[in-house]
Amino acid sequence: MVQSLAVPKPDALLSAVVVSGGKQYRVAPGDKILVDRLTAEPGSSLKLAHVLLLRNGDEITVGSPAVDGLDVEVKVLQHRRGPRIESIRYKSKKRVRVHHGGRADLTALEIIAVGGLTGETKTDTATVAKPKAKAPARPRAKVAAQAKTAPVAEDKPAKRAPRKKETK
Repeated sequence: MVQSLAVPKPDALLSAVVVSGGKQYRVAPGDKILVDRLTAEPGSSLKLAHVLLLRNGDEITVGSPAVDGLDVEVKVLQHRRGPRIESIRYKSKKRVRVHHGGRADLTALEIIAVGGLTGETKTDTATVAKPKAKAPARPRAKVAAQAKTAPVAEDKPAKRAPRKKETK
């Protein structure tokens, strides 16, 4: 589930900047974000029509102010509340104590498609990174043999610090 309001920048080739609740979010298909509470039931799907920017591979489309005919399809996961945020103002010797606090009502969304695209466009099979091979592990027998061949000091008891003299 979505844990915070901040979403890391997606590395996908397909991403967009959308506006919801007066805030901008950079999203890619498959991302999960928290936005201000929307009037939609959990499980339903919505379309966010205010898209400011679209990145599809090397092509970047910037709207002025929004890209025409483009929307982001999202699925409502759940409604929840944000963390408790408090602000306290205190002035000593002046009898000024002001306390404000509250929790934001939020909606968790999952991005399904950006502009009707689900993220599989403009991908080259040659650019897909292959997992790196791990270095071969050293055999433990060699490590144990090296430890045995190391010179061993004579078995002497450890030196102790001298005792402090008692004063009367």
